Amino acid sequence: MTTENADLPVGTRLWYAWVCFFKILFDGTFAKRVWNAERGLSLTAAPPVEEEDPEKVLPSPPSTDAALQLLALFQREGRFVDFLEEDVTTFTDGDIGAAARVVHQGCRKALHDHCKVAPVRAEDEGSKVTVAKGTPASEVKLIGNVAGEPPFTGVLRHKGWRLKDLHLPTAIDAHDVTIVAPAEVEL
Repeated sequence: MTTENADLPVGTRLWYAWVCFFKILFDGTFAKRVWNAERGLSLTAAPPVEEEDPEKVLPSPPSTDAALQLLALFQREGRFVDFLEEDVTTFTDGDIGAAARVVHQGCRKALHDHCKVAPVRAEDEGSKVTVAKGTPASEVKLIGNVAGEPPFTGVLRHKGWRLKDLHLPTAIDAHDVTIVAPAEVEL
């Protein structure tokens, strides 16, 4: 099978579904084209696409390899996926706490070994802060009764986290990054 006929990876399809959701919601022409394509109707009824505006061009889907590698590291060091996939509804709080401690220690080790994170805001949580005009929305999420124009003054509920450095092992060519943890068979 050639790569142009191969299925898109799940992560790419999920990202593209998210993009298409908003494009369909806010772009009636695109929504009509998708509607027609879904029903096998001619796409020629859509207006011709003019020269593409760089701001309207969709970015290529991000590679999921780094995310999968990090997930595999969390699994290897802290059994993170095992913990999340376990049905803990029948466990006692003490059992959950003991398991969470092991998962926390391992995942924290993996995070510190491969990532450098720093708080987005330096102030203590619970302190009064001012969010200046022009602060990127990716850095601060305003919650509560948001009205008016910046600057905004409020109480810092969470400092946020910013990734300062990420260094993951280089995968060998034959490595399948979608295998987060191999099956283990004892002989």
